[in-house]
Parts: sequence; structure tokens; C-alpha cells
Amino acid sequence: MMRIILLLCFMWIISMSCNNTEKTRQKESIEPKETDKSYQLVWQDEFDVDGKPDATKWGFEYGRIRNQESQYYTDSLKNIRVENGHLILEAHKEQIEDASYTSASITTQDITEWTYGKFEVRAKLPKGKGMWPAIWMLSENWKEVGWPECGEIDIMEHVGYEKDTIYGTVHTKAYNHVIGTQKGGSVFIENPYSEFHNYSVEWSPEQVNFFLDGKMYQQFQNEHKTMAEWPFDQDFHLKLNIAVGGSWGGVEGIEDGIFPQQMVVDYVRVYQLN
Repeated sequence: MMRIILLLCFMWIISMSCNNTEKTRQKESIEPKETDKSYQLVWQDEFDVDGKPDATKWGFEYGRIRNQESQYYTDSLKNIRVENGHLILEAHKEQIEDASYTSASITTQDITEWTYGKFEVRAKLPKGKGMWPAIWMLSENWKEVGWPECGEIDIMEHVGYEKDTIYGTVHTKAYNHVIGTQKGGSVFIENPYSEFHNYSVEWSPEQVNFFLDGKMYQQFQNEHKTMAEWPFDQDFHLKLNIAVGGSWGGVEGIEDGIFPQQMVVDYVRVYQLN
């Protein structure tokens, strides 16, 4: 009898161990992994020279140009400059034209554009209600076909009333926020204002993967249907900006006491597979 009891106990222990091992495997299988692909650096800006951003790499956007935002984009050193090894985008509370705020938006449009690759930006974000910093991409043909047909890849977006969250999203004709079908995800972020974090995407003919500090949190896959679902087999350019207010950033208003606010960029790097 004692042998039977010991045998049953032994079998129960083995069974519990197997179940725990299986749970561990299941948990590991859904945890985001760091990329293991081998990329070659093809373009970069390390912001080593003080003053205006390198004109061979960046152009400026001007005025009030999208999303019912409250800021006026300028190329003033007050709003955009390289300083002590960093790119500074800075938003101010001040009247200009029909806007009550100024800020900056820069782009590689008509200078350098890419099809596929890994795009990585290391940055600290501005804080406070009304802030809407973004690191994103549009296709080269957006003026011809319009938005959202052109496609958009939002590498990082943050709204100041959600202090611990960033978003990674794609927009296409079939999938966009205007009709409530956008494809995106969000992830918790710790200390986005006081610490640098790496925001990146890996974009291939099959998918767009979104990463925070090397950990994937969102994936958009090519369904192999039409351009309405996947307009991402063409050149895209980069944009970096701080918006103030707007259709998303201003949902809970603008806190005027927070200004000025900065997005501090350590580097921008673009890689492509060998």
C-alpha cells in the first residue's frame, strides 16, 4: 500500500511540473522578442554640429498644416536647433499669425526616402496636456494621391494626457482613424520625459513591426490584397514634430503653464538589410 501511495505522489509531482513547464513555454511564446535580423546602417544624423539641422538631410514644414493643431511651425532657432549633440524641437506659448503657439516639424521629404528598413530614433519627449510629439513616415506620392491612400507609418506618437503610454500605428485607405479602422497598438513607457528611449520600426514587404527599446509591441501584416490595405511597397520619408493641441493631442485641452516644452533627439538612424 505504501509503495502505491508513493508512486501516486510521484506521478502527481511529475504532472504538476509538466503543467508548470507548459505554462512557462506559453508565456515565453507571447513575450515580445528583440530583433535578430542583421541590418546595415545606410543613413544617420548624430546631431554633432550646433545650429540649424543639416540642410542636406532635413527640410522644414511651415504654418498650421494638419489635424486642427494649434501651433504654427517655424524654422526659428527658438523652435528647432542642434545643441550639445542633440536635436531640440521646442514648443512655445506665443502669438504668430492665427496661432497661439509655435513649434517645429522637420522632414526628409524630397531629400532622402526609403523603401523598407529599420528606422530608429532615440529621444526624450515633451510633457503636459496638449503635447502631441510624433515620429512618423509618409509616402513620396502623398501629394498626388492624398491621405490616407498614400499610407502612413507612425513610429511613435504620444499625447500628454496619457503620461505612460506611446502608440505605434499604420494608416491606409482601408485602415485609418477617420473611419475607425486604424491598425495600431500601445505600450507602457517609464519616464518618457526624463530618460531617452529608442523608438523604432522594422518594415519589410511582409510586415511592419513596432518596437520600444528593442522590444516589439505591435505588428501590422501584409494581407496581399490591394493598395487600399498595403500601400507600403514604395519610398517613404521621415518626419519629426511636436504638435500642440489638435484632434488628438488637444482632447483634454492645452495646459498653458507647461511651456516651453522640448523633444530632445539623440540620433536618427536608418538601416536596411544586406
